[in-house]
Amino acid sequence: MLVVGAGPTGLLLASELQRRRVPCELIDARPAPLHWDRATVVHPRSLEVLESLGLIGRFLDAGTPQRAAKIHSDGSLLGAVDLSCSGSSYPFNLGMSEEVTESILTDYLHEQGGEVSRSSRLVGLTPHSDGVLADVERNGDRDQVEAGWVVGCDGLHSATRDAVGIGLEGHDIAEPWAVFDATAKGWTEAFDAIFVYFDAIPVILTPLPGRRWRVYLRPTSADSDLVDDAASTIRRYYPAASFVEVENPRRFHCHSMVATRFRSGPVLLAGDAGHLCSPAQGHGMNTGLQDAGNLAWKLALVYEGAAEAALLDSYEAERRPIAEAVARSGDDIERAMTLTDPGERETRDEAIRARLADPASRHHEAAAEAELNVDYSESPIVSGDADDQLAPGQRLPQVIDVQPAGAGPCRLHELTHRAGHTLVLLGSPTADLVSATEERANGSPLFEAFVQIGWLDPAAAGVLGIRGTTLLAVRPDGYIGLRADAEHLTALERYHALIRNGHP
Repeated sequence: MLVVGAGPTGLLLASELQRRRVPCELIDARPAPLHWDRATVVHPRSLEVLESLGLIGRFLDAGTPQRAAKIHSDGSLLGAVDLSCSGSSYPFNLGMSEEVTESILTDYLHEQGGEVSRSSRLVGLTPHSDGVLADVERNGDRDQVEAGWVVGCDGLHSATRDAVGIGLEGHDIAEPWAVFDATAKGWTEAFDAIFVYFDAIPVILTPLPGRRWRVYLRPTSADSDLVDDAASTIRRYYPAASFVEVENPRRFHCHSMVATRFRSGPVLLAGDAGHLCSPAQGHGMNTGLQDAGNLAWKLALVYEGAAEAALLDSYEAERRPIAEAVARSGDDIERAMTLTDPGERETRDEAIRARLADPASRHHEAAAEAELNVDYSESPIVSGDADDQLAPGQRLPQVIDVQPAGAGPCRLHELTHRAGHTLVLLGSPTADLVSATEERANGSPLFEAFVQIGWLDPAAAGVLGIRGTTLLAVRPDGYIGLRADAEHLTALERYHALIRNGHP
């Protein structure tokens, strides 16, 4: 397996492949990691993934909580998105610079027995019947690498994407962005929220450790003073505030694009190689981390021979619609942020006030910010009984307290296994059903664990929609692959065949 690009997506993917005992080489064209990168926010869904890998403590120690996003315009607060109502066990974003995220994931890769081969640039790919022959330039010398599969995590100018002729659909974002890190002298507000200002000069303040801010803005001109631009907006709300100890000021251009395909035979795309979006919502890096979590277990099953290569088609089927939705949402924010007509700005502000005053809308906004609104119900590899509370393709809730037979109380998601599917039998099954389900779990390379929960708190049963006996197959990425409320073993056999074959 060859992974191209050692950003957060490539690092997580290579680490997960190594952890699943899939030999993997990770190459990166840069001679060393970046000392600074502008991405800042780790969203709750990404924190859930990191918890399942045993990394959450390292991230919590390195970052600072962002518990809400407070939206302002023309001198007033329009409303706030409170992440405590998102439904995650992590009711906050985590503020930390991307190079810190990369450092933690690099350490994790080393712990799995992997490493980054630096100064190694992909210059060509030749797919063949058994995989891919990759041409790699290492410090000026050419090398050839045989790989069964290649995953391009190599960003906007992806050599992987270009080598197999996959295009990008979308557009450049016309208005430039800028960023710098600073301390806000005279700041009187809390330090645990993102502050968004839809003023004439739009500004977004995201907290970093050490009571620092990463300041994103739309500069007034190509040569304007970035600090003065941002300060002119902030002083409208806090006249005594100023930015001091400024570091890393720079301008940048963004794009809203999605690759036309995420797979071409033995070559796949993930992260920024497959999709690009506005930085306004902080979804770019996080969407890439979700790509890695979705793809790693599928590649491992194919490598082990437990599934056909057709299973990998489900990666594009599941992840490309998410990338398209993120790009559309970013375009909406871009349009809202750059309005100049006074009447249009007033209409926008009233719409934001109304949306954030409604509890249902606030919950929707919190779930979207946390990336908990991802749904794979249209995936070709989920099946079973639909239920309004928890259907195939939905994420297993994180805040359900249960007590398995012979064990102490815990959260339901803590019983699932990242290496493979977990079969969870809920309700009051017969002894024969318990025995048969456990036998199938132990006899298949697909299933890693079996859990029986005979009694559920009524509130938990209501959240899950459990009214009798339900069998769940929880995928390694935490999503429900199968829900069976009846004919459990027959449904399980169908699901096993679905994953093995990669299609119905």
